[in-house]
Amino acid sequence: MSDLPKQNNILIVMADQLSAKALGCYGNNEVISPNIDHLAGQGVLFENAYTSSPLCTPARYAFMTGQNISRCGGYDNASYMPATMPTFAHYMRLMGYRTCLSGKMHFVGPDQLHGFEERLTTDIYPADFGWVPDWNNPDQRIDLWYHNMSSVQQAGVAAITNQLTYDDEVGAQAMRAIYDHARSEDERPLCLVASFIHPHDPYATRQKYWDLYEDINISLPSVARPIDGQPDPHNARLEDVIAIDSVDISDQDIINARRAYYGNVTYIDEWLSRLQDTLEECGMDENTTVIFTSDHGDMLGEYGLWYKMSFREWSCRIPVIVYNPGKLEPRRVSQPVAHVDILPTLIDVASEATGADKPDPIDPLDGRSLWPLCCGADSSESDAVVSEYLAEGTGAPMLMLRMGHYKFICCPTDPDQLFDLSQDPDEQHNLAGNENQRDRLSAFRAEADSHWNADELKNRIIENQVRRRRVHEALRIGSYRGWDYNPARDPAQEYTRSHMDLTRFDVTSRYPKPPTFKPKIK
Repeated sequence: MSDLPKQNNILIVMADQLSAKALGCYGNNEVISPNIDHLAGQGVLFENAYTSSPLCTPARYAFMTGQNISRCGGYDNASYMPATMPTFAHYMRLMGYRTCLSGKMHFVGPDQLHGFEERLTTDIYPADFGWVPDWNNPDQRIDLWYHNMSSVQQAGVAAITNQLTYDDEVGAQAMRAIYDHARSEDERPLCLVASFIHPHDPYATRQKYWDLYEDINISLPSVARPIDGQPDPHNARLEDVIAIDSVDISDQDIINARRAYYGNVTYIDEWLSRLQDTLEECGMDENTTVIFTSDHGDMLGEYGLWYKMSFREWSCRIPVIVYNPGKLEPRRVSQPVAHVDILPTLIDVASEATGADKPDPIDPLDGRSLWPLCCGADSSESDAVVSEYLAEGTGAPMLMLRMGHYKFICCPTDPDQLFDLSQDPDEQHNLAGNENQRDRLSAFRAEADSHWNADELKNRIIENQVRRRRVHEALRIGSYRGWDYNPARDPAQEYTRSHMDLTRFDVTSRYPKPPTFKPKIK
């Protein structure tokens, strides 16, 4: 066996609820994110990247499948993805990669791998149908699992939380996966996803990260909650979803929540650095493509809103950074892109890296490869980027289209919204009623009508919600067997055991390999 490390690897680092607007490389001068900023400065930064849906499971299904959620069925946080649905993990395996997941992907159903050969941790969220919304009763709050304002009111310092316990394990297991790959006898390249829960609420961070922001003047939201009590209809629904009026929130509460959130961004930033240091230790840093992204953002008090579920920029705009020092020159790309573009990008990366033939898509893909843009191709503004929302806080399909510097939002129950982000980055001036925008608005409406039949989709979603709720109700009666992932471990094959050749095992478990042992006496 050669002592050379495996080449042409892929490392995807995924944060949770990390808004692009909460990173230094995207213009935030308050947050401390030096390692992410360095990655962006040495790689390709997509300035206008959007979640395919501003909610955890739907966004991740689009990320995994390259399909919009209305096509793949990833409607909400209890959506079931069948084992026959191809993901990028399947395609990577077809192209000769070893695929590994450490951390969250919020898969729902008995298949908790979806193409990954290895999964190193359980998930932090349930794998059952317990979190199904009810569009037959869209105004009903489900207190058992809906967000509320406790995270904002209780923001501050914590030595340990459920989320910190989880991410400490996710990071440690991802580092070990890199070490294990470097010292293994498996010659395939590695495609590793390290998927963290932070900076997702609760807004609680360790003391060391809280203290980093002691002398930083953390801003209040640029746009306060509308004081006239008449936000747009979706904002009003989200106020009810998060029960915003159940408590009184002070300016200091908002600053504390933002400070803790920023502290957890720094925590994720440190994990990115540790993973890159591990690649370097193992001689894999020059031949690994690193992709950094998030599933969606966080409103952080803008418009009085918190968490996600909104098409406004803080919730919907995400970081996408692609880094490979041997192949890519640093650049920034302004063309709008989305999660569904990741899968075809990975296929291009793998094909160029290994020479493997690109597999034909098993299902139609909604995304397009970003690799030509990474390699310097001219940006085109002709295609609209799509984001869909089909979960709690609405009772009808919601659609966002980003084309050029305009954003269009529509829902059958709501007035249309049109924003010129170049002139109105805080989205305060709805141009849908502007006579000068009539042609542009008509073009967006035609694009929306061609994208889906909203009435048909609504009926399909309601039928699917009813089905899942009834199945969940049945499965909770009597003996319950959950689908939550149980990481496989075999202690008989770990560390030192009596059936192993001790000398050989100590050599094969070491990287770099020691000099050959040649005893005089055999």
